[in-house]
Amino acid sequence: MDVMKYPVLLTTDLQLPVFIKGKVRDTYNLGSHLLIVATDRISAFDVVMPNGIPLKGHVLNRLSSFWFRQLADIVPNHMAEAIDNVHSIDSYVMVERRYAYPPYLRGRSMVVKKVKRLPVECVVRGYLAGSAWEEYQKNGRISGQIMPPGLKESQEFPEPLFTPTTKAEEGHDKPVAKDYLVKVFGVRIAKELEEKSLALYQSAREYALSRGIIIADTKFEFGLDNGHVMLIDEALTPDSSRFWDAEKYEAGKHQESFDKQPVRDWLTASGWNKTPPAPVLPPDVVEATAVRYIAAYERLTNRKLAILD
Repeated sequence: MDVMKYPVLLTTDLQLPVFIKGKVRDTYNLGSHLLIVATDRISAFDVVMPNGIPLKGHVLNRLSSFWFRQLADIVPNHMAEAIDNVHSIDSYVMVERRYAYPPYLRGRSMVVKKVKRLPVECVVRGYLAGSAWEEYQKNGRISGQIMPPGLKESQEFPEPLFTPTTKAEEGHDKPVAKDYLVKVFGVRIAKELEEKSLALYQSAREYALSRGIIIADTKFEFGLDNGHVMLIDEALTPDSSRFWDAEKYEAGKHQESFDKQPVRDWLTASGWNKTPPAPVLPPDVVEATAVRYIAAYERLTNRKLAILD
């Protein structure tokens, strides 16, 4: 697939009330539901790049919808419909007027139920990598938890770790203790967040291994629907997870990931100070990143990325 021939969607301007515009997704208010559009924007070091990654929004949206269906028996999720036909949006809009929806919504958007978002990111780690490895090297801890000495980079944990963080509107998320969840959400919700996160990770990890991919870590977000915990936002995408090639895995060293690593590597080498504005990504970095995202989607779903728009 020649990824560079596809247009890049950096922003949307629908004739609908804006609910929120995040780093990657634009969300519109339909009334009792929301329309989430996955753009091709990409962020690194908490800064959005000036140019995007072709087809990235398609991968994020379709992989999330795949996992929502795959894991629905563990915990319900907020997806009402993945949009392949833009006219189906009309049935969710609680206004008399109907709009002409742009065809780019096909494949990169979904209608979701509006629920109360819980301000926490439920991170699950199966392997020692990323910020956890950095923290462990400094003080022998992971999210404040004391760990055994002598662990190696990328080493698999005997049991997955639940390491929640705050959900920051700006800047970096910060690790929090489980007691924090109890204080903020109560015992029942806190316990359910941990149990559901670990169950989701375990099920997804086993499936992904059958497709030759290791899910080293991931993060989930949840909301409350009439008091019941519901999986929301995205699920197990290259933006929210660390995917490794199982055949190439070797503990004790850094692993290549099916994610934005080419972007991070280039930005680091460029000498950029990690504050806005970010430099324009060169074509080879854009292409390499797009290829990784698409490879993750196609391997996990066992289907080709068919473009609908």
